[in-house]
Amino acid sequence: MDTKTLSAEKQQILQYIEENKDSLITFVQELVGIPSDNPPGDCQDIAEFIEGKLKGLNFKEVSLKEVPQEEVKAAGMIRASNVIAYEVFGDSDFEITLNSHGDVVPPGLGWTQDPYGGNIVDGRIYGRGAAVSKSDIATFTFATLALRQLSDKLSGKISLAFTFDEETGGDIGPKWVLEQGFVKPDMAIFPGFTYSLINAHNGCLHLEVKVKGKSAHAAEPQTGHDAIEATTHLLQALYEHRKTLGEVVSEIPGIGTPKLTVGLIKGGINTNVVPDECTIRLDRRMIPEENPEQVEASLRQLLQDSVAGLEGIQVEVNRILLANSFGPVPKDSALVQTISANWSEIMGGELEVTGSPLYTDARHFYEAGVPVVLFGAGPKTLLEANGHRADEHVLVDDVIKATKIVALSLFDLLQKK
Repeated sequence: MDTKTLSAEKQQILQYIEENKDSLITFVQELVGIPSDNPPGDCQDIAEFIEGKLKGLNFKEVSLKEVPQEEVKAAGMIRASNVIAYEVFGDSDFEITLNSHGDVVPPGLGWTQDPYGGNIVDGRIYGRGAAVSKSDIATFTFATLALRQLSDKLSGKISLAFTFDEETGGDIGPKWVLEQGFVKPDMAIFPGFTYSLINAHNGCLHLEVKVKGKSAHAAEPQTGHDAIEATTHLLQALYEHRKTLGEVVSEIPGIGTPKLTVGLIKGGINTNVVPDECTIRLDRRMIPEENPEQVEASLRQLLQDSVAGLEGIQVEVNRILLANSFGPVPKDSALVQTISANWSEIMGGELEVTGSPLYTDARHFYEAGVPVVLFGAGPKTLLEANGHRADEHVLVDDVIKATKIVALSLFDLLQKK
């Protein structure tokens, strides 16, 4: 795209990123090279590396905020610290938080590239977290650095909040840094992809369902109460219910319909024993128009009704996770409009503003009343990037473009009036 029509200040921003793009990409590779799998959830090494990197880049008030061990354990992790840093322009209290997470799902099988190698092949950086979402740690960092040369024209602050518990829900990352007052944002940008801006996403409910019966010898099964057999009644009810969810469609583009998946099942003692217990875990994706409490209550009732009348059978339901939906952030908000305008300058055309069927830890900021959107480095979909799959990757060109768009948008949002 021809950017010659941009102001001299914006040309300076783009020039800085072009001149420092090798350092930007090297930073992504360095981050990919530090294992931060969650589970098991020990992300201290990458947190300390980022802390040192930001100090070396002369950010202000760089600190490693260690989460109390009891909270870390409750989140199912081993160690967790959050990295906070500031770039301050003038004396305004207006604050924009840029958050990205450095924890990743384990690599799994099927890789043709080293999942921790950060190798560049055909213009793509390969490695776990390359797209989700270590690239955005680098993108947000260098977008902020690009503004230093224009500090006299800006007023406000940028807070970098790099957290490490997105894969376990964000309670000791984004939610924690907000509650502790380490960031006090007026608006925020969370990780996303370069070809769309996410202004809403689904919620998610995880339930664990234990079906309890009575064990017996397989030679005399009539003396027991078969928990697995009872579970088949429960599963049939869930799958029949799932068929009805397609009748409900969100009015927000990109969200679609509610979803229900039974993802885990475990039961039985041995081949020759009537099983006394069977456990399943289910995932219920909720569109923003749904009420989470009503969804959970109706599921609990459905589960109990499905085994009603079965002798000796009891059902115990426990909530494992409730992640609320977020959005939609209005399309005419300053945050959406600014990113959209600068996207058009760099990419040409019109930025797609849409919802996502996923859920992210950005919801914690939205619940706190902070306008937040998802935008960053990557393709149009997780599938294209192999997110959470073998050979995850991000295009070098997308990292550079996203950094430019974020930097230009920050300049507009912080520019002195």
